[in-house]
Amino acid sequence: MITPLLVVVIILAIGFDYINGFHDAANSIATIVSTKVLSPFLAVLWAALFNLVAYFVFTEHKVANTIAKTVFEQFITLEVILAGLIAAVTWNLFTWWFGIPSSSSHTLIGGFAGAGMAKAVTVGSSALAAVNFTPILKVISFIVLAPIIGMIISVIISIIIMYISKNARPSTADKWFKRLQLVSSAALSFTHGGNDAQKVMGIIYVAMIAAKALNPGDDMPEWIPISCYAAIALGTMSGGWKIVKTMGTKITKVNAFEGVAAESAGAITLGITEHFGIPVSTTHTITGSIVGVGLLKRVSAVRWGVTLSLLWAWILTIPVSATLAALVYTIIYFLF
Repeated sequence: MITPLLVVVIILAIGFDYINGFHDAANSIATIVSTKVLSPFLAVLWAALFNLVAYFVFTEHKVANTIAKTVFEQFITLEVILAGLIAAVTWNLFTWWFGIPSSSSHTLIGGFAGAGMAKAVTVGSSALAAVNFTPILKVISFIVLAPIIGMIISVIISIIIMYISKNARPSTADKWFKRLQLVSSAALSFTHGGNDAQKVMGIIYVAMIAAKALNPGDDMPEWIPISCYAAIALGTMSGGWKIVKTMGTKITKVNAFEGVAAESAGAITLGITEHFGIPVSTTHTITGSIVGVGLLKRVSAVRWGVTLSLLWAWILTIPVSATLAALVYTIIYFLF
């Protein structure tokens, strides 16, 4: 049934998707803004458009299904989902404020798992009994694999492009690369929408089941994906300028050719992982891709101090979000 708590959870979940959009806007537009192919305003409109286009293509919702199975069904309540969302929103806003490109995907998964673990303890079970480690370990492994895959693909694409354009005049090549950046950034925004919007879809779906508004195995109501894709697109239009600066200039200086390679590599990686239903971080993926084009120039072209700082944020996201969610759930449990 539709209860006030379910409505609050749905609103907060869609709000998280909006925050995800402006938090992750940098992933899609950082290089296209830093190379001055588009103005920041036009870049976010371009990215938001292709976030929304993904709704019409990604119809199987494999990533949503993986997220929904992060915590075992017997430990999922609306209070668990609420606590997970509060923790995820808090960490996302914290990292956005300080311009840290952390993973919205991982903070959501960490929050959901942490709240589920707290719920298990309150009913006398082991905390770990609440967590389905099959999807969790898959997610954790891709904290490492996604940026490495993105980096390798970006190097390969860069080498191919350099070979194809080796006899081209620099001015002509640069003009074509700037045109191609429109395509590569659109592809990245498209796959970003397809991957990230599904994560909240999975959360809302299990919330509906927990509230008995849906039965397990029911088809997902169409308003859920529409709301999630619209929210992430609107969030992207709001931009995330602090993170754009980090992604577009602080890791390595990126030109139009390198932007094409990095964005294409990020889009390919996200497309592959979405096909297999693996919830990966768009942030990690594009960061690895940007590092890849920097390495191709020279190792010193990459600002390793910045990159290591980002790595720490990646490592901390899941445990910090899980801890915050467990604390929030404990407070809710004792107060209500």
